[in-house]
Amino acid sequence: MSARHWAQVGLTAVLAAGGVSMLSARCARADDYSDLLDILRAKGALTQVEYSTLLAKHRHHAVEPASAQAPRRGRGAAARHGAVTTEAAADGAVMPAVLAAQRAADSAAASARAAEASMLAARSTIDSPSVVRVAPYVAGKGLTFKAGQIDINFSGFVNGFYSYNSPGHGLPVAGGLSSGGSGFDSSAVRNGLLPAGFVLKLSTTQSGIDLSAVLGLYPGLNNANPGAFNANSGGSSVGLGTAGIDLRQVYLTAGTKSFGTVKLGRDLALFGSDAILNDATLLSVGTTGSNTAPANTSLGRIGLGYVYADWIPQISYASPVIAGFQGSVGVFQPLDAFNFAGGGLSAQSTQHSSPMVQGKITYDFKIGELSTRIWSSFLIQHQQGLTSGLLAETDRRGAMAEAGEIGAKLTYGPAQAVVYYYRGSGLGTTGLFFDGIAPNGHKRDSEGYYVQGAYNFTKRFKLVGSYGVSNLYLASGDTATGLVRRNQSEVGAAYYDLTDWLKLVAEYAHTQAAAHNGNSASDNTVSGGAILFF
Repeated sequence: MSARHWAQVGLTAVLAAGGVSMLSARCARADDYSDLLDILRAKGALTQVEYSTLLAKHRHHAVEPASAQAPRRGRGAAARHGAVTTEAAADGAVMPAVLAAQRAADSAAASARAAEASMLAARSTIDSPSVVRVAPYVAGKGLTFKAGQIDINFSGFVNGFYSYNSPGHGLPVAGGLSSGGSGFDSSAVRNGLLPAGFVLKLSTTQSGIDLSAVLGLYPGLNNANPGAFNANSGGSSVGLGTAGIDLRQVYLTAGTKSFGTVKLGRDLALFGSDAILNDATLLSVGTTGSNTAPANTSLGRIGLGYVYADWIPQISYASPVIAGFQGSVGVFQPLDAFNFAGGGLSAQSTQHSSPMVQGKITYDFKIGELSTRIWSSFLIQHQQGLTSGLLAETDRRGAMAEAGEIGAKLTYGPAQAVVYYYRGSGLGTTGLFFDGIAPNGHKRDSEGYYVQGAYNFTKRFKLVGSYGVSNLYLASGDTATGLVRRNQSEVGAAYYDLTDWLKLVAEYAHTQAAAHNGNSASDNTVSGGAILFF
């Protein structure tokens, strides 16, 4: 029988015992005693004969006047004798019921104890490290398995797009991001700004410290053709090729809610991270880069409004969030000054005696229905051992590259807006330290910005428009006039959430590049596809 049934039997037993005691003391009210007899009969503690006899006697005593209960002259002893006899008869009739009820109560208590023991045993088994449980699923947050005190989360995304790129008129621009100078249309089935991603995260708490380990694999769709940018180099459209895997994320964290969190490993850097994470083309294609032989990713708005944050080995610290503020700072693997434009147009470096340093502060607040996030960050790195065609062995020198940024994201009901600006010296454009230093060893200044607006017409349908520019200026004595002066693009996109997992995307992007010598190029790209998050 169920624990609930035994509890009901136990309750009946208690009521029965209490009812008999009250009957002996002659304190029970008529309706209480009648209800008690009804319950005992329903439970099978009284036969029909016993029930009828006791009910009749009870009704007789209930209507007897109070004066009849007192001893009457001349027959007090007889009355008392009659009362005792009646009570004894009643007690004799009820006693089997009391015993039966008591046995039922004891049995119910034993069943309750057994049920409690079974529940504790089951809970102990569930909490055992040898048992793996699945936490409730939250769309877009991956699958979380709990093995004892360890949470194992597996999440990711997959995307694919058809992109058609049509170059406009134009002349080659060194370091330009438009395909306009090629003169050929191109079709591709490719990834967008995101490749696919499969992220495994293990987390637990030991000795009061929150710990986690993260491994992220980001494969592309197209054949890999590793070059300077490894899996992000232009692909190879030749049969029998295989896709590349971008193992860009592997790190550990340790911290507490009061102290903050330390990160050690390879992850997205601080400078420029909010710029790309708030860029709508992160979920689409934007500027294609190479579309005839696609790399793992497109460019999106990289180099057309911000410099790519990149995934860099680091030891960084993030403070707790205090009144909406959070600060982060870290030392990072230094990166080379790189001649992205080619043709000897920029100096390069491969020597680093000090790390790159980055820091960021964010502030999140809400005023009524307006939610706002503001961020600002900095970057510094000493470039040493610069080399170029103009620098002799004896002319080797260094340069301190530095940059800063500020941005904001505002959300009001169904509308969102992003505004962003950066400026650097020796920072370069598109990638960190790409073409940031002239062949004569002098730093080039650069700056850029983008603005973006989005509106959710329904819970599933959203339109986005954005415009961005990245400028690179010549240094003192710089003669690289064929170098890109300006990369810019305009993007319009529509997003439709077909399900909680699947998002459909349609997009148009116009990209322009201009050199310091007056050369320019432009192209148009139409893309359509889908991205799935789990």
